[in-house]
Amino acid sequence: MKNFFLISVLLLGLSIYAGIRFNDSNGRLLRVGTECDYAPHNWQEDHPTDSNVPIVNNEGFYAEGYDIQIAKIVAKDVGAKLEVKKIAWDDLIPALNRREIDVIFSGMLDSHARRQVIAFSDIYEVNKIEYGVLVRKDGPFAKAKKMTDFQGARFVGQEDTNLDRGIYQLPGAVRLPAVKTTQEMFDKLLNNEVDGIIIGSEKIDLSVKANPELVGINFPPERTFIFDYTGICAGIRKSDTQLLKEINNALSTLSHRDRQKIMDRTIARDWNNI
Repeated sequence: MKNFFLISVLLLGLSIYAGIRFNDSNGRLLRVGTECDYAPHNWQEDHPTDSNVPIVNNEGFYAEGYDIQIAKIVAKDVGAKLEVKKIAWDDLIPALNRREIDVIFSGMLDSHARRQVIAFSDIYEVNKIEYGVLVRKDGPFAKAKKMTDFQGARFVGQEDTNLDRGIYQLPGAVRLPAVKTTQEMFDKLLNNEVDGIIIGSEKIDLSVKANPELVGINFPPERTFIFDYTGICAGIRKSDTQLLKEINNALSTLSHRDRQKIMDRTIARDWNNI
């Protein structure tokens, strides 16, 4: 009995130190939280494939996307079994700090405000995220070229993201109440309830290909949106310093070419989710 108690205490200590739980039958377990609503970074599918991962809290659905592929590589590198949980965007950081997950892989930018409450890994995105605008091809702003061309345009964004905060940088644009998901943003634009949405530039061409009724507008680097962030990173509890080191070590093995290949393969898998 004493030996059993001692072993239990040691395992608990190790799991707290590493920031990863231990599963009695499967060893180390890396619990990843993601939104499953921002392709090509993350989305959900209703059938298994050779690349997606079951969502443990959404039976019959599977997580896919660039974030998921990076998480798989990290889990393998640290010697852990990957477990993916679907969590609403505004609950990802609270869920992390409640210890319901070990790390966030969800296209999250390391803003100054977020760095006050969690730690971030090194950047794992392919290229630095820039932002542009999507409007309807048959709408009054289809010919817009500059950020000053959206006087009176109705915009909606996702809560607590640059997709919402950026609206304030469009002179004269009308900001409508933010929504919970990017899918809601797209729905409102496609249903003509708003005139435009802000989206990551890497997603503009994909969105137009999937929705030909839309047109994308990118701005020159010297006259575009300005935000406080370094890039897309994994989010980790500040106390999990060992896990942070392990994640960064795993990410360091991926060259820019490797990351581009992962993104290209991800995009090729399912245009309907982009």
